[in-house]
Amino acid sequence: MMTQAIVKPELMTFEEFLEWYPDGKGRFELHNGEIIEMPATGTHQIVAGEISTEFSVEIRRLKLPYRIPRECFVKPIDSDDSAFIPDVAVFDDRLLEKEPMWKKRSLVTKGETIPLIVEVVSTNWQDDYLMKFSEYEKLGIAEYWIVDYLGLGGRRYLGNPKQPTIFVYKLVDGEYAINLFRGSDRIQSSIFPELNLTAEQVFKAGQ
Repeated sequence: MMTQAIVKPELMTFEEFLEWYPDGKGRFELHNGEIIEMPATGTHQIVAGEISTEFSVEIRRLKLPYRIPRECFVKPIDSDDSAFIPDVAVFDDRLLEKEPMWKKRSLVTKGETIPLIVEVVSTNWQDDYLMKFSEYEKLGIAEYWIVDYLGLGGRRYLGNPKQPTIFVYKLVDGEYAINLFRGSDRIQSSIFPELNLTAEQVFKAGQ
């Protein structure tokens, strides 16, 4: 998924971005006041869809109080110039009523509303590994997955030689603790503890 900045004469605030956003005409995020176009490749969408489907199966099977929206905005804490659109977001249905902008703009501002976020890595891998990692941690997202199915991230994350990896970050005392999964490893999730999904299954979806 290539990202491309949209040229604007001035940086935008969060509120201006929401007013500007062209519904149904693309996918955009706001990074420090700059509008970023987020077009996704077919394989990127398939990988995200595979994960979303597995989560949905667990939600229905166990009758969990969660739902997965097609798309939503997540506003970082203490920020008036950024907004993210996760590839997959799991919402706690019981807490959505406490989100004042949810019904109007599909906007979430409280970390406890979203127990799990997944970002599927593409060429803008620094956004997922650095910027969004930091912002989701500060927001208090309980679990954050980075799915690097093409092994695009830096060697300090993926090793040398680089290899496809799924990182699952669990919030512990306000900080993310890391677990990584490759090959036939079954992905361990605190939100979906009975999830029967291997890293290899996710990677095959992107082939």
